[in-house]
Amino acid sequence: MIRRWGAPTRAADLDAKRAQAALEALMDNVGDTGLAIADVAPGLRAAVDQHAAAIRDSLDLEGTPMTWATLVGYAHGLREAATAHGWHFPTGPVDWTRADWVLTRLLAVCDLGRAAPATA
Repeated sequence: MIRRWGAPTRAADLDAKRAQAALEALMDNVGDTGLAIADVAPGLRAAVDQHAAAIRDSLDLEGTPMTWATLVGYAHGLREAATAHGWHFPTGPVDWTRADWVLTRLLAVCDLGRAAPATA
C-alpha cells in the first residue's frame, strides 16, 4: 500500500509536524528501500549524491534553508511537474539500479531529509 506523501508546494505553508509526516511517508514509499539499495550499489549511491548536490545548489541559489518543509515542498513540486509530463509512480517493485531520473531525485530528497533540521 502506498501512503500519500503529497504536500503543499510552498514550504512556508508547512509546519514541522506536517513536514515530518510527509517526509516519513516519502521515506516509506521511496527512501527506505531505495537508500538501502544505494548503500550497496555504488552507481545508485553516486547518482543519489549528484542529485542531492544539485538540490542543495538550487536551494542555496534561492537562499532557502534546507528543512523538512523545504524538502517536502521540493518533492511535491517535482512530483507535480513530472506527473504533468506523463510520469507515474511505479505500481510494482522498483529496480533501483535502473531507477528513472524522477525516482532518483526523490531518493536524493529522502537522503537529504535524514540530515536536515526540522526548522531553520
